[in-house]
Amino acid sequence: MTNNDLFYVCSLIEYIARQTRNKRKVVVDCLGIDGIKKQLHDASVNHCLSFEQVGDEVINDYKIPLGDFDSITNCKYKVPSFQDIGKLYAILVESSVENGDLSREVMNIFSSFISDEISRFNTDLYYQNPDYIKCSYKAGHLLE
Repeated sequence: MTNNDLFYVCSLIEYIARQTRNKRKVVVDCLGIDGIKKQLHDASVNHCLSFEQVGDEVINDYKIPLGDFDSITNCKYKVPSFQDIGKLYAILVESSVENGDLSREVMNIFSSFISDEISRFNTDLYYQNPDYIKCSYKAGHLLE
């Protein structure tokens, strides 16, 4: 697995969450650890396909429900692309993983409070230094 595979999977999770209007935690909960491992494994092949196609397949295969979480419609500012956010998550996962289990760290980060904070596109968290985001994640709250 490469860094590009992690970036792809983090972007895919963000893409699916936006398409299904779910918090990112809902998506990773539906995938589970095995599903995240599968997506990391398949990423090198799935890179060749559109996010729309892979996203639709994952939504159907893992029965990801439609939700009502919408952080985009009422955003006052330009919304970062799902790939911009995917890159942020990939950096956070790589810098936070302690035992080499990337799939577990993907699950932990996307299930944590920091994911909800990143999804608030009316704030400037996305633009903050990745080390600040990592330290906040590790602390369990946004640092002042």
